[in-house]
Amino acid sequence: MLLEPRTHTPLWMTIVAPIAAVFIVLILCGGLIVWAGAPLLESYFALFVGAFGSKFAIAETLVRATPLILTGLAAAVAFRAKLWNIGGEGQLYMGALAATYFGTGLISLPAPLMIPFLFVVGAIAGGILLLIPALLKTRLKVDEVVTTLLLNFVILLLTNYLLFGPWKDPMAMGWPQGAPIVDSGILPNLIAKTRLHGGLIFSVLAAICIWIVMSKTKWGLEIRAVGLNQDAASFAGIPINKTIIRTALISGGLAACAGVTEVAGTKEYLTLDISPGFGYTGIAVAMLAGLNPLGVIAAALFIAGIYNGADSMSRAMDVSNYIADVITAASLLMVMLAVMLTRMRVRFG
Repeated sequence: MLLEPRTHTPLWMTIVAPIAAVFIVLILCGGLIVWAGAPLLESYFALFVGAFGSKFAIAETLVRATPLILTGLAAAVAFRAKLWNIGGEGQLYMGALAATYFGTGLISLPAPLMIPFLFVVGAIAGGILLLIPALLKTRLKVDEVVTTLLLNFVILLLTNYLLFGPWKDPMAMGWPQGAPIVDSGILPNLIAKTRLHGGLIFSVLAAICIWIVMSKTKWGLEIRAVGLNQDAASFAGIPINKTIIRTALISGGLAACAGVTEVAGTKEYLTLDISPGFGYTGIAVAMLAGLNPLGVIAAALFIAGIYNGADSMSRAMDVSNYIADVITAASLLMVMLAVMLTRMRVRFG
């Protein structure tokens, strides 16, 4: 059995292959649901209803998708340049820390200025955090997988120290949480009586902007060129180190903005659990999307729907909600296989 490149991939195959891969995963994972003793069709129906079956369910799915879009974009941009950013979780918390520091009374601005200000300071904080591994990579050839991963724990421990110490809200009745964001810094609510906030609009606009940058600008061309072949990019006159550093600032800033949306939108104050792993899940989102910024939106909605729906299915059918992790992981592997088969042809002989 040999794999050979396809000379031409039809558009329909590019569209249908990932969708078919997801359906195959649902069929395979159905075996686990049956093994758990639950009826298959009713369980999947409960999953769908829990994710998209009502106004409240849709709103909750979009709330969870909002930070996933931003962390997915962060991973997609970095991976395009072969900058392996595994630190989205730490950068998310760094953005949340910056928003809390400036947004709890230090700066007082009207809402049209305060909200963009919080996103800017959060993005700067996240970009600076990823700048450290980027400089270590470009100057000392240190593996960024290790440095970005370990920085996650540094920032999480810093957050833990601040919330149990100097930043602990005295009005929180002993709970480790920060002071609330000032009213002018709270993201506007989009649907009454739900938690859906303006961070969704910001994340979608960010995806569109990143798509334009990556596909239509010189910066995007340089990022893609460095990721495809650094030697060829250098020969063409592209500054490799400068491009990697620029990519780090963009990627870290995007992940940090996810932290801003959680602090200024979903929670309205900093806690230790503002992220159940959005930074790590963002990597799966980026890979499911094929590193396409617009595809990140669809991938984030899919994963958010799976997780929210699995919680509902767990309550209704007594199936462990860890099935969501299995579906997500299997979907990632199957979609990667499907994408490979759209580019390569299997030949026997």
